[in-house]
Amino acid sequence: MIEYQTIFTQVQARGHAHDGIAMDRGTWPREGKPFFNHWLGVIGNAQIGPFYLGTLGLASLVSGGLAFFIIGMNYLASVNWNPIQMVRQLFWLSLDPPAPKYGLSFPPLNEGGWWMIASFFLLLSVMLWWGRTYWRARALGLGTHVAWAFASAIWLFLVLGLIRPILMGSWSEAVPYGIFSHLDWTAAFSIRYGNLFYNPFHALSIVFLYGSTLLFAMHGATILAVHRFGGEREIEQITDRGTASERAALFWRWTMGFNATMESIHRWAWWFAVLTTLTGGIGILLTGTAVDNWYLWAVKHGVAPQYPDYWPSVTVDPSSLPGAPK
Repeated sequence: MIEYQTIFTQVQARGHAHDGIAMDRGTWPREGKPFFNHWLGVIGNAQIGPFYLGTLGLASLVSGGLAFFIIGMNYLASVNWNPIQMVRQLFWLSLDPPAPKYGLSFPPLNEGGWWMIASFFLLLSVMLWWGRTYWRARALGLGTHVAWAFASAIWLFLVLGLIRPILMGSWSEAVPYGIFSHLDWTAAFSIRYGNLFYNPFHALSIVFLYGSTLLFAMHGATILAVHRFGGEREIEQITDRGTASERAALFWRWTMGFNATMESIHRWAWWFAVLTTLTGGIGILLTGTAVDNWYLWAVKHGVAPQYPDYWPSVTVDPSSLPGAPK
């Protein structure tokens, strides 16, 4: 019956605004008076605020703001300081890394120097925010799972913009700051190294990406389906009988022959999500440093078939060219 379909008839139970648990002395006070928003309450808790920044949070926002400002000003300069053209051409604007001729040196500002300065502040901002995530969890008595999940994403970020360019000996290998330029870099990167789809770590990354979305969707749907039985109170119901949790477990056991528990499903989803960027970073790191052509690598190791020679092959092993390192 329609009244039981809580996705359509969600009731927002709203009490007094809660400032959160008392914190140890020495931490910054929470800022702002909390208020409620109906539309946020449709998808989650309707309360907004109070906010807590702290030293690391404030430093991270300042550093990230500087990076954003530098990138934005370079966008504006590229359209002759015309804000209307900046908005109109935003998807095509880009702040690019230095040219290959500069290697790992610091180039002139207008030839990649601004990109390096923006990258420094962006990296500093991300690392400070990671520290904030870790220490806030410790202060609240939580596990540090969120911080380590964030670290997996930072790993891919570091590989793309710092570790791999250093190993390749040129900042030009890094990713530009732009919407379409970023997409163009990705396409050119795959073409240059023989199709990234033959990279096994890229394949693993896609498996975990799709797998994590499936797991989160399945779990979210399950909890919504047993919401009328109090399914959102997962922890309290783990050991109960005849409750929402047991009904949800029975559904998956009857459907798939196997069910996760209310605790283990979160471990499944956490690992799938974390391994998405972890394996992706490994795949990017190996590209150009250990493997020059993923298609030829796949043929050599029996992963992909050799194309038939109906005409002279246009795929040449880079290691066979004159002057290639032996």
